[in-house]
Amino acid sequence: MIDASVLVVDDDASIRTVIAQALRRDGYRVSAAASLTQLRAEIGAALPDVLITDVVLPDGDGLEMATKLRAEHPGLPIIVLSAQNTLTTAVRANEAGAFDYLPKPFDLDVLGMAVKAALARRTSAPADPGEAIDANLPLIGRSPAMQDVYRVIARVVSSDLTVLISGESGTGKELVARALHDLGPRRRAPFIALNMAAIPRELIEAELFGHERGAFTGAAQRVAGKFERAAGGTLFLDEIGDMPMEAQTRLLRVLQSGEFTTVGGARTIRADVRIVAATNRDLASLVQANAFREDLFYRLNVVPVALPALRERRQDIALLARHFLNRAAEEGLPRRSLSADAVAALEGHDWPGNVRELENLMRRCAVLGRDERISADELRGSFGDGTRSLAPAEGEGAIDGAVRAFLRRLANDSPQALDDGTLYDRVIAEVERPLIEAMLERHGNNQLRAARALGINRNTLRKRLDDLAIEPGMARTLPR
Repeated sequence: MIDASVLVVDDDASIRTVIAQALRRDGYRVSAAASLTQLRAEIGAALPDVLITDVVLPDGDGLEMATKLRAEHPGLPIIVLSAQNTLTTAVRANEAGAFDYLPKPFDLDVLGMAVKAALARRTSAPADPGEAIDANLPLIGRSPAMQDVYRVIARVVSSDLTVLISGESGTGKELVARALHDLGPRRRAPFIALNMAAIPRELIEAELFGHERGAFTGAAQRVAGKFERAAGGTLFLDEIGDMPMEAQTRLLRVLQSGEFTTVGGARTIRADVRIVAATNRDLASLVQANAFREDLFYRLNVVPVALPALRERRQDIALLARHFLNRAAEEGLPRRSLSADAVAALEGHDWPGNVRELENLMRRCAVLGRDERISADELRGSFGDGTRSLAPAEGEGAIDGAVRAFLRRLANDSPQALDDGTLYDRVIAEVERPLIEAMLERHGNNQLRAARALGINRNTLRKRLDDLAIEPGMARTLPR
């Protein structure tokens, strides 16, 4: 047995049991609590080596307790679990001094690695909880891909480390930059953005560093550049891959020395800014093609943040669409909602324009729609001629598409099977199996809770498990 103890705090008995069993199999001594009161009692009796706690508990907030415990026991590593998997929770967990934050549902193997890492590298300094975080954050999404983004932001938000955000156009790179600024210690100073692709090449250096009177034709007076205007705050360099080579050289010198001079000037100015850069291009490939300085790339790529395309986070699409409709209504546009077929259509689209395309579509629907509810037909029509249809993608959340694809495969492999009298049962089984397996995974293999979610009784679920030869207990994913 490993000579280390873990305290698990969660009001859900099934979660406590599954985590405790997994950690005991790994050799840890495990105790459990269902509330903050029980947590205090357990810690009063014996301080664990690692604490794992949920956020929402019957008698209070787990993060508030984590802040107090970190002040009282600076060396105690705390791993936070939460079904409230938003950027707010990730940042609060970081500010509470949590060693790690895992959004539910999560893999038990990931939790095991977090516990092992916490024991290997115990923290020793209490965290400064800072100011309260505004819940109305610009980033929205509960998908695993966005959870990864939230965790990186939470880890670096309080530092001055340079961040390089990569992602396709429309994925929200500037929103990440603003979140890093608005949640960090420079929040009261300016946030200044400069899009490299929107500035003529010959003017980029003057835009960045400013210029003196007479520095070039048309320079009638001294003008402060973006570095001066962003003093004390954040400078966001968008589309950094489009920066000309001569400007790259000058930017590199600033990053190395922390100082710059204006165009045509001689006085050295201290660059007191945090740099956040973004690109929709592959900078590593540009380096290989000698179109981007390798040393500058490494200076910028201190903390990389890769934003997923919207098609890679389809489970966030409905959440985002409703958010944009609500925002439009708050701005005075008609209030509209989404029908079920509209949600399926949205989730089936490839979204080449990503989140920006979705936002524009929702605003257009808010303005032009007649009925209170948006239909799939309306969405398809709103794209007009010459654009891709919003037809649900087969096998990607659209049941009708999946069934049709299954029938086509069946017809190709065994045409006579379409007429053998078993087609209905075979199709139902094809849909039922992944549905039951998904609900068991979601509810930690708790058959009672899975049956309630499906709207059937437990005996019926057990019979279907036997009929479909589904083995309960195989899922490793915890419930939300």
